[in-house]
Amino acid sequence: MDISILLEYGWVLLVLIGLEGILAADNAVVMAVMVKHLPDKQQKRALFYGLLGAFVFRFATLFLISFLVDVWQVQAIGALYLLYIMIHHFIKKRKETDKVKVTARNKQSGFWATVAKVELADIAFAIDSMLAAVALAVTLRPVGDFTIGGINGGQFMVMFMGGLIGLIIIRFAATWFVKLLNQYPTLEDAAFLIVGWVGVKLAVHTLAHPGVAIIDEHFPELGLWKTIFWVVLLGIAVGGYFISKKKGSVAQEVEKRKAEKPQSKAE
Repeated sequence: MDISILLEYGWVLLVLIGLEGILAADNAVVMAVMVKHLPDKQQKRALFYGLLGAFVFRFATLFLISFLVDVWQVQAIGALYLLYIMIHHFIKKRKETDKVKVTARNKQSGFWATVAKVELADIAFAIDSMLAAVALAVTLRPVGDFTIGGINGGQFMVMFMGGLIGLIIIRFAATWFVKLLNQYPTLEDAAFLIVGWVGVKLAVHTLAHPGVAIIDEHFPELGLWKTIFWVVLLGIAVGGYFISKKKGSVAQEVEKRKAEKPQSKAE
């Protein structure tokens, strides 16, 4: 196999792992908030059902999308949805969020009603995850002679591995990602910007579809476009990391000064 193809597939898989990590952390946080009002034993059961639902819905979505990936309308909906997810995140962030009210609403929910809410959240995250995976995978060069639904087998395997890694992250590493997001909140903003940028990529792929033909069908394969896409994506990721690190350092310094004030007064 051509080494350039291996590098391309490996790079996309690494990007998917990072993206799945952020989405998995969000998924885990949402589940934790939803089950918080339940007794300890019921919390564990509800989280188990949540993990099971995440597994079922992610792979159901993966197989469904693989059969519809060549339908340009589905690509268009996917692009719009990913852009909506990004815009919604930043609009919601601007509004004051009353966490007490959210908790109060969940306190009235019984065990199975809570499980139902967790499963609905799993469906939403499954759609986010698989649409992002499709947008990254469909522009990879086809590998192998087999197809699954409307997608090449090699591309499908990248999507499958991304989804599987996302589930592993939810199960074993979500706590670490949650701590990272709490320490560097701007990383979450960067992740949603990446989701939106991936939506732009899927929109370009849609506009180049022969059924739409607004731009040249070979444009998504051009080296110039691929270079622009990856440079912007890396810029968002690296910029988000350094901004988060800087803000985190400032926040730690503020907390340190607050802790030192009572000691000064005591002296």
